[in-house]
Amino acid sequence: MTLNGKTAVVTGGSRGIGRAIVERLAAAGAEVVFTYAHQEPADPVPGTVGVRADQADLGNLAAIFDRVAGGLDILVNNAGTVSQTTIADLTVAEIDRVFTVNFRFPLLAIQAAVPLLRDGGRIVNISTLNTVAAGPGLSLYCASKAALEQVAAVAAKELGPRGITVNTVSPGATDTEMLRSVNSAEGLARAAELTALGRLGTPADIAAVVAFLVSADGGWVTGQNIRATGGLDF
Repeated sequence: MTLNGKTAVVTGGSRGIGRAIVERLAAAGAEVVFTYAHQEPADPVPGTVGVRADQADLGNLAAIFDRVAGGLDILVNNAGTVSQTTIADLTVAEIDRVFTVNFRFPLLAIQAAVPLLRDGGRIVNISTLNTVAAGPGLSLYCASKAALEQVAAVAAKELGPRGITVNTVSPGATDTEMLRSVNSAEGLARAAELTALGRLGTPADIAAVVAFLVSADGGWVTGQNIRATGGLDF
């Protein structure tokens, strides 16, 4: 796979799944602009540019797309946040925060990317298996990601005439800081047991799926939600 001459934007690219995606696309030859919320990584991937852009603030959109004003080939909406709050304890502030990060910002990123995307471009949104395997306390996380999944399905129809593909990748239990922050060691072990391949996923596993979708080989796949779970079955 080669992405020589391609320009990509990856949100939340400083760690976890986002970092693995940045590494994979850059290794394939793409010029990658990635975002981070607070602190630029101490070991940036060669050939990439980091932009500080916390998705809780919609005003940060311009800082991202100003960097690719000359044209864009790939947008990966990866950055997200999780909330573990029961419905009884939800606040308006928490609803606004989670939906801004997980839904409003990615939606507006797609809108900003459309005039910059070259024909034949690629958009990939990172969602979660939890939209079909909900758990207590995850109402905002599940709902905001599910909304983004529907945007991808519609965008695939709208952008198809230009040869632009739009897909969703929904990871299962993937070994990241976010996963470990909301799960006990016992819960992680149980998730591995329930996974057909017998382990937690890695960020590189998810990056490989994204790399396929943004490559020339992925050009006939659009409007799909690929559940990259290793066979995790709740």
